[in-house]
Amino acid sequence: MRRFFPIVVMLLLLSSALRAEEVRYLTTQQFKELVFDYTQDSVWHYKGDVPCVIDFYATWCGPCKRLAPIMEELAEEYCEQVIFYKVDTDKERELAYFFQISSIPTLLFVPVGDRPQMAKGLLPKETLQEAINQVLLKKKPAAKACDHKCPSGQPCSGNCKH
Repeated sequence: MRRFFPIVVMLLLLSSALRAEEVRYLTTQQFKELVFDYTQDSVWHYKGDVPCVIDFYATWCGPCKRLAPIMEELAEEYCEQVIFYKVDTDKERELAYFFQISSIPTLLFVPVGDRPQMAKGLLPKETLQEAINQVLLKKKPAAKACDHKCPSGQPCSGNCKH
């Protein structure tokens, strides 16, 4: 039995690493290991090689509860492109204090090689998708179609000033 224990542990760790479509819960220690160790570094440096979104929440928070299924959907949608984490601010007070979390939910968007950006409150899924695409994946927003009719009566080419 003792011979198989290390193998079982390794398989469990490997299977959790392969399931990137799940929202993962972070302790302060895990945050320091996976994201940023603010006790060792004074300049922000994300340790990951895949961008992440960190949801600072509390179990008693109504808006946080409404955000949870949206985060799960986004984790599936952006599988392997973005990692989704959750931090319970009641349990991880040091981390909440470090980021000066004063209202929840608060989301931290952490791109690779750039500074993180924070958003507060319950945001619609579409807004979160835009933030993920622009801040984390560096995709430019789709151009909005112009329905203006130019003086010539032709559809707008986007070059006229109206």
